[in-house]
Amino acid sequence: MKLYNTLTQRKEDFVPQTPGKVLIYGCGPTVYNFMHVGNARMAVTFDALRRYFEYRGYGVTYVQNFTDIDDKIIRRAAEEGITWREVSDKYIAGYFADARALGIGDATVHPLATAHIPEIIATIEKLIAKDLAYAVNGDVYYRTERFADYGKLSHQPLENLRAGARIEVGESKDNPMDFALWKSAKPGEPSWASPWGDGRPGWHIECSAMSAKYLGDTFDIHCGGVDLVFPHHENEIAQSEGANGVPFAKYWLHNGMITTNKRKMSKSAGNFFTVREAAAVYGYATIRYFVLSGHYRSPLDYSADVLEQCRAALARLTNARDNYAFLAKSGGGEPAGARRGADSAAFLARFTAALDDDFNTADAIGILFDAVRDCNSALAVSPSKALAESALALFDEMNGVLGLVFEKRDSAADTAKIESLVAERDAARAAKNWARSDELRDELKSLGVTVEDTKQGAKWTLAADGPM
Repeated sequence: MKLYNTLTQRKEDFVPQTPGKVLIYGCGPTVYNFMHVGNARMAVTFDALRRYFEYRGYGVTYVQNFTDIDDKIIRRAAEEGITWREVSDKYIAGYFADARALGIGDATVHPLATAHIPEIIATIEKLIAKDLAYAVNGDVYYRTERFADYGKLSHQPLENLRAGARIEVGESKDNPMDFALWKSAKPGEPSWASPWGDGRPGWHIECSAMSAKYLGDTFDIHCGGVDLVFPHHENEIAQSEGANGVPFAKYWLHNGMITTNKRKMSKSAGNFFTVREAAAVYGYATIRYFVLSGHYRSPLDYSADVLEQCRAALARLTNARDNYAFLAKSGGGEPAGARRGADSAAFLARFTAALDDDFNTADAIGILFDAVRDCNSALAVSPSKALAESALALFDEMNGVLGLVFEKRDSAADTAKIESLVAERDAARAAKNWARSDELRDELKSLGVTVEDTKQGAKWTLAADGPM
């Protein structure tokens, strides 16, 4: 498997530091609003990458944090008339609701910045002891000029980075490039005790402390949006390598931005759509499909036309799987033949080759469609149970990685009721009792069930509402 490493600016063979295990850290959201579609790109992309590693037999430890204290959270608390903790709890709950609806599995650990104040303070103390940080008036700053490799991730010399730096009103740092590790308490704001006085951590130090606690001083993959390369990830490297004296993350993966009318989608710009707003129109599965339909490093432009195209493409996949599942249950007894097994192996080889080439989900989706067309053609000639089972197994193996087609959530009792109604409708049709047949079709429709009459019998489908 080859992955593009932002640190080296080239594709590299992926070799984990411990064979068979992958350690991944993903920068999670600052929780002052609901997840927007731009945030979802990082979450969906690296959920799929984790699925792929697991599919290939790796044990994965995935850590994704929540920044649960920040200036934006404090402002939102004032706007909503609630505490900062209530704001964080509200939007963390919102994140999980949206993420799970997108088919995103929970991380191995979801650490909160405020639950790791001792680890943050200990890391800052290491940096002060090494003269890489200094305290002034209750604030603590990192000395960027003391870290020789500063700028190695963003590939900018310190002189270029310094040109845009400035000292804000109220700051007492020695150099405009120095950044805050600890911020002294302000009246009315939350704070924690520290050796430098009451205050709260800076944004960058939180991730350095939490990743070290759960993954160690060196781990395999650090991921996030490309907008985090500088300053956030650059500063994480300076802090972590400065404090621990060893390489931080071996591979740095960054997803491209989602734009609207070619402008970055962001909360601050006010041109964003929350995931739940978009899902109300297109469905969560469509959003997941949209995110994975492009290569993760390329920009994606969000528009109604694009989302409609994604929804239509997803419907074709969903219908194909429904058909395979139906024929696997009710198809004829003709043997599938050796050709199908050989074709499945060939499609899977192409599928893994695409994902092994810098996790190219766009090509992988194209190969899934190729497999669907091939299976559909074969089933049109011979709609056998064995052939349908083979098609279903192939589809589910690919979809298990991408997570595009969501499952139908119906209990065993619901399924029994639906199948009883379908059987009664079949009997009414056989007796040419069209009035009763129509009544039963309407009753099924009220349950969200669509019935299609085929040569193999009545095929029913239930609206998808949950990830597989």
